[in-house]
Amino acid sequence: MPDILVSENVSGAEMDDLKKKYQVVYEPELFKDQNKLMGMIGDFRAIVVRNQTKVNADLIAAGKKLQVIGRAGVGLDNVDHVAASSAGIVVAFAPMQNSISVAELAIGLMISMARMIPAADKSTKAGGWDRKKFTGVELFGKTLGIVGLGRIGFLVANRAKAFGMKIIAHDNFVNPDSFTVSEIGAELVSLDELFKRADVISVHTPETPQTAKMFNAAAFAKMKPTAFFMNTSRGGVVDEEALIEALRSKKIAGAALDVRSVEPPKPSPLTEMENVILMPHVAAFTNEGQDRVQKCVCADVDAVLSGRPAMNYFNFAMPKKNA
Repeated sequence: MPDILVSENVSGAEMDDLKKKYQVVYEPELFKDQNKLMGMIGDFRAIVVRNQTKVNADLIAAGKKLQVIGRAGVGLDNVDHVAASSAGIVVAFAPMQNSISVAELAIGLMISMARMIPAADKSTKAGGWDRKKFTGVELFGKTLGIVGLGRIGFLVANRAKAFGMKIIAHDNFVNPDSFTVSEIGAELVSLDELFKRADVISVHTPETPQTAKMFNAAAFAKMKPTAFFMNTSRGGVVDEEALIEALRSKKIAGAALDVRSVEPPKPSPLTEMENVILMPHVAAFTNEGQDRVQKCVCADVDAVLSGRPAMNYFNFAMPKKNA
């Protein structure tokens, strides 16, 4: 009887160990065929996914033997954790393991926008030598606005302090007296105030009904015309048409996006804009970060299937159903 279904590319030494201990069906392209996945899931006690597999209520209902869903990453927008919890299934994930990787990319994007590195590189490789055109701005003394002061937002802010940046942040779930705020010397402000004051805005918030398209035309209109906007969280929090218009009308100075509202994205004017940096959702994709993620998830899947509690779980540590 099969034990673990892997529907995306999750690999490493710990996955190899799972294959030795359990019967693992490894189909890294399976996420593309939801019907096939639905037909297979009923035989398995565990499924391991990244962010492409739609672990929705229907799939969970079909997984009659499921004890654990292993999400190799931090976001759970592709996993119906409410349905999973109702079915007594453990949702294991990697809440912190790739945070450093994401934070470092955010810092890289910020520097790249400030100094126009991608555009200057492209121009110079094409034979240009236009030094005046690529006069950038310093980050020293600028104000970084963090939207979502969780672990990644904290790490970005902490690194930005080394550049002499001022930190303001908006997060409805963070106490102004918390260690997170005091350690980075952040000032908690309203979202509107952050839009008005920040020279760089970095987004680190999950996609929820409350945050969907929160960065819309009204939001961009409140930002400085010199502001840079970057998103390494979830594409759905940004209204891309509004962002395009804000860039075209010079309501903001530039944008850097690692995530998009549709992935892979459809053709967009963003690809033709010199003041836009686009990445293919790779903020968490470093060798070190991915190694930590797969170790974390594989360990918890092994624990649950062996009758032990998971360490990194979203809902509960042990299944609440009959095996």
